[in-house]
Amino acid sequence: MTFAMVFPGQGSQALGMQADLARDYSVVSDTYCEASDILGFDIWALVQEGPAEKLGATVVTQPTMLTAGVAAWRVWNEAGGVAPMQLAGHSLGEYSALVCAGAVSFSDALRVVERRAQLMQEAVPVGRGSMAAILGLDDETIVGVCARAADDGIVEPVNFNAPGQVVIAGDSGAVERAIELAKAEGAKRALPLPVSVPAHSSLLEDAGALLAETLAATAFTAPEIPVIAASDAKPYIDGNDIRTRLARQVHTPVLWAATVRALIAAGTRAIIECGPGKVLAGLMRRIDRGVRVAAIDGSDGLARSLEAVETAAQEKQGETS
Repeated sequence: MTFAMVFPGQGSQALGMQADLARDYSVVSDTYCEASDILGFDIWALVQEGPAEKLGATVVTQPTMLTAGVAAWRVWNEAGGVAPMQLAGHSLGEYSALVCAGAVSFSDALRVVERRAQLMQEAVPVGRGSMAAILGLDDETIVGVCARAADDGIVEPVNFNAPGQVVIAGDSGAVERAIELAKAEGAKRALPLPVSVPAHSSLLEDAGALLAETLAATAFTAPEIPVIAASDAKPYIDGNDIRTRLARQVHTPVLWAATVRALIAAGTRAIIECGPGKVLAGLMRRIDRGVRVAAIDGSDGLARSLEAVETAAQEKQGETS
């Protein structure tokens, strides 16, 4: 096929998400029930009723977003959606991609993600680390800003999301200095993000090492559908490769723009965001406006996604006929 599917990560969660999909497809509630049995709490009730503060806690958000991505994937299949040519995920979203590619079971992935969230939360004391979004500067300028701000603490670019949109993370003081320097360089916006874990920064290197122990005890196999790793924009190869790169992913940058370009270079004509929200869809439009984009963020989004894939296939057929 001529399309790829991508999975969002932490930050796309919202109270009430996937409620309309659940009304139309019982597989959604079945997926959440499956996750609840493994995690030991009613994840669907939390998603629908809150409180929002609990849903936003890292140790809850990560397994919840994995569940949401898998639920959307199962809906896609029930609705008659064809298999994509490639998969990818933004940070945590890679776990959803690997489950849907048949590289790891849903139950095993939930246990790994739960451990991942705990390790990330415990790695840096609350108040020490922070993250910020920098808009309107090129990547090279932001790299230089972080280098200048890191004279007394760590601050690094950690999410290269799209041209002119980079997230930085590290020690709170260094992040604050980087924000001011970015503004002085002409950034359109430079604002702190409401998170306490400096994800994908080198402050989480110890967390990555500990996660490697959990990954080593988890069964992974070669994906049945190619999965592009966002840490280097290259496909995962086999179980050992997956374990190695997932451990490293915790404390290395997300190269999302490069990952999307790799999907397009392989022949992708449409990219479908599989999960709640439209964060990745927005980023993809900034990366390349020539690719069709849709999101399975609800029943209407599912219909638009099915249509986008069908249109991309027709366009491809027209070019080859």
